[in-house]
Amino acid sequence: MISKINKIKSKKNKSIIVCLTAYSKNIAQAIDRHTDIILVGDSLGSTLYNFKSTRSVTLEMMVKHSQSVRQGISNSLMVVDMPYNTYNNPSKALKNCKKVMKSTKCDAVKIEGGLKIIKIIRYLIKNKIPVMGHVGILPQTTRGKFKSKGKSIKERNEIIRDCKLLEEAGAFSIVLECVERKLAMQIRNSIKIPTIGIGSSNNCDGQILVIDDILGLTDSKMKFVKKFIDAKKIITSAAKKFKIDVKSKKFPTKKYSY
Repeated sequence: MISKINKIKSKKNKSIIVCLTAYSKNIAQAIDRHTDIILVGDSLGSTLYNFKSTRSVTLEMMVKHSQSVRQGISNSLMVVDMPYNTYNNPSKALKNCKKVMKSTKCDAVKIEGGLKIIKIIRYLIKNKIPVMGHVGILPQTTRGKFKSKGKSIKERNEIIRDCKLLEEAGAFSIVLECVERKLAMQIRNSIKIPTIGIGSSNNCDGQILVIDDILGLTDSKMKFVKKFIDAKKIITSAAKKFKIDVKSKKFPTKKYSY
């Protein structure tokens, strides 16, 4: 676990870090050779369960999906999102993080926020819980439409402050979500731990996207989402072929029967 985390930290300014989300063994297994980090994100709430926000995701959901993902990972660092309302205070956070670490065998957890939760993050790291930070847009607590961060001087200063606090607390990396590109570069140059961008330009040490988004399985309209393949079209085509073969009794043949 520690060696994997140190490997990620050592990539700072040397090698671009590749991250994707996964929610099942099969997907994790398929992407593991090409990723440095696999995140079991609470984005599964909207992606898999059609929740309106990540606030409806439970600890039990995260554990179950993480247990599946763990079985598909051989190389990547596995990080699990701590869901909303599971780290309100230091003791609750430690209890829940220990549960996640023990039951999923993940390498680290990710927690949203900066100054407001820095005491909690310090406490977790002091108790040997590796933490990935997350600043910019915070989906668990943001209400209404998501807006990019770092347009005002006040906002920029707060985000830079939060990143430095997270680094000082011992976080091994930080996700920057929808942070203005110049600010992303400023942050990257002002801290010694890697920054992982999502909608924060290529001025980061790495990038992360939701797996269902890059596969074209969602209808996301977020500016930062790029569809790398139309898997929905492939699935639809396979289902159509299956239907035709079943209805015409071409399937199953002797080859596929006992």
